Amino acid sequence: MPTRVDHEQRRAQIAEALLRIADTQGLQAASMRTVAAEAGVSLRQVQYYFHTKEELLMDALARLSAQLQLRMQRWIAAAGSPPEPRRTVTAILSCLLPTDHESRRITRTYAAYYTLVLSEPKLAEQHGTSYPDMLESFLAKQLRTAQQAGEVSVERDPDLTAGALLALANGLGSSVLGGQRDGEAALAILHHHLVDLFRRPAPQPGP
Repeated sequence: MPTRVDHEQRRAQIAEALLRIADTQGLQAASMRTVAAEAGVSLRQVQYYFHTKEELLMDALARLSAQLQLRMQRWIAAAGSPPEPRRTVTAILSCLLPTDHESRRITRTYAAYYTLVLSEPKLAEQHGTSYPDMLESFLAKQLRTAQQAGEVSVERDPDLTAGALLALANGLGSSVLGGQRDGEAALAILHHHLVDLFRRPAPQPGP
């Protein structure tokens, strides 16, 4: 009997191959042919599941975002219950920093997408900002809740503050990848800003 093909499993196999290339070589090296070789499938199969390279890029990016979301959920759960805004914000921003193998892989792969967007800005216009926008919005919502609880000054603009915090985490992540500082030093800088933001000391989260 012919082997039954699990199409979602095959799509994931191909997308994960692209993410591995993005992590180790950058997306400029990720042609459909090199992705096929990395995935251990034929070029025809890659083209069957993904008609264009852009379609493959966006599918892989969605999977990368899902991996980051799962990491965030683990860190939020590890920060303690109930999931108060201070704990949640600290956990989310802390888990973004490249402090272990998983977070370094995720950060490097996102950096590969950012680099690609510089040469192909149309990708950012169509697809590239949806997840960061949602994350900023979620952080802003947490800050509003913290303001209502008296933990954050009402003088702070939640949207501007959320954007600044996310930019801080992204910048610290780049400084770790670039060798300017290690993950522990980046966490110390982040927590310094969070202690200044929240009226009570921020916890030290981790899974």
